[in-house]
Amino acid sequence: MRRYLYMGVFFAGFTSLAVELSASRLLGNYFGSSNLVWAAIIGLILIYLSVGYTLGGKWADRSPEYRTFFSILLWAALCIGLVPLVSRPILKLASQAFDEMRMAELFGSFAAVLALFSLPVILLGTASPFAIRLAMDDAQKSGSVAGKIYTISTLGSFSGTFLPVLLLIPAIGTYKTFVALSAMLMTASLIGLWKTVNAKSVLKFAWMPIVLAAATLIGLSGMDKTAANIVYEGESAYNYIQVQELNGFRILRLNEGQGIHSKYHPTQDNYHGPWEQVLAAPYFYDPSDEPQDVKRVAILGLAAGTSANQVVSVYPSVKIDGFEIDPEIVDVGYSYFNMNRSNLEVFTEDARVGIAHTSETYDIISVDAYRPPYIPWHLTTQEFFQQTYNHLSDKGTLIINVARIFDDRRLVDTLYMTITSVFPTAYVVDIPDSLNSVIYATKVATRRENLIENYIALDKTNRMPKLLRYALETAILNLQPAPLQGTILTDDLAPVEGITNAMIFDLFFSGNLEVFH
Repeated sequence: MRRYLYMGVFFAGFTSLAVELSASRLLGNYFGSSNLVWAAIIGLILIYLSVGYTLGGKWADRSPEYRTFFSILLWAALCIGLVPLVSRPILKLASQAFDEMRMAELFGSFAAVLALFSLPVILLGTASPFAIRLAMDDAQKSGSVAGKIYTISTLGSFSGTFLPVLLLIPAIGTYKTFVALSAMLMTASLIGLWKTVNAKSVLKFAWMPIVLAAATLIGLSGMDKTAANIVYEGESAYNYIQVQELNGFRILRLNEGQGIHSKYHPTQDNYHGPWEQVLAAPYFYDPSDEPQDVKRVAILGLAAGTSANQVVSVYPSVKIDGFEIDPEIVDVGYSYFNMNRSNLEVFTEDARVGIAHTSETYDIISVDAYRPPYIPWHLTTQEFFQQTYNHLSDKGTLIINVARIFDDRRLVDTLYMTITSVFPTAYVVDIPDSLNSVIYATKVATRRENLIENYIALDKTNRMPKLLRYALETAILNLQPAPLQGTILTDDLAPVEGITNAMIFDLFFSGNLEVFH
């Protein structure tokens, strides 16, 4: 019977970590995946497990029976399987609250879903101390027995760390992952109960799989969110992905949906956002020099290819290397955003890894992978910008899309200072009617006046594309003074999340949330 006890311990450990990671993904789809969200999830899961450890030890002393042990795991399995049914309406409310910035409802939904995990995780936490009590038949071997139990539990947790992220969530989605975890734990517990007690004891719980199936059918019906005109909804190992059709425009939204990551219209190419500003990058150089010929461009954070489409429309002979870590987003780009360009080569890998290992040099490197509070810190450091510098042509330009919150420019200033520790000259342009700023950095020293001089020279030719005209005029009219202070970020010390968290907290306490929305 001992091997079935160990099986129960393994699946309890497996499920506890799998539930934690799946919970982070479930909440991340609605509240984002910042370190604050992660801290809340991990902290409360640890508290729930601690309660379970204490409760499990006392419970085992009162009822040291295999029947009790596997019954507890069965109830934990059922509670996990009910997560889609119970949490979905709460999270749909959270989605509406996020869109309308109703903070009380938003935080209430977040707390309610976290509380939802308390019962199953507490029950799972009882497994190890309960199993130690059942396996203890010789006090002199108590240490080795406890060690073996915790080893098996940890091996289960190790397995549970990878299965949801690498296999289940990308294949079947977050909600169905909870159902699959429930079914696995329920099956293992029923087998354990049958083998350690008897078949009759299993029949007492025969209703649980039926309830799980019914709850799954009810809980998984309909779309995950309430946003209008959704034409695609899916999940990858990295993101919850939505494509909306609004007034003829297709819009890519990720996770909690507060940012527009890509945009497409079959007859329009100007979306009055940060994407167009990539086109202005070559025109910070002296117009008296030989005209800049844009031959190759790298886009780090390709998303669904908005910038790539615009670059091709102005520079039709260009070759583009697009780096996007999420292959599911790439597929969405091909299917919904007209990303099928013969001169675009897509690399599904981390942008820093990609730019570090390419042998190409580029006339423009565009970094569009920031969205506070989700700033990949490894794409903000002095060492990263040195890599981009090394892969620029002699007259190459780096452009980065950075977010700010009203007049809070801490992130912009910090990145400007970090970039200018590598590049000789940089410029900041605020995008009108948005919370975006872009930073241009040139490989050799340039002047602000070059931009105007290039515009005048192009205008005289009467051959300036409308989209390029718009990008240049936006850059000229919205150039900002150079920041005077800011932290230099390095691979050793890059407190970018501290900066973004402070910006968001200041916004919350400022009372300007309604204006922000």
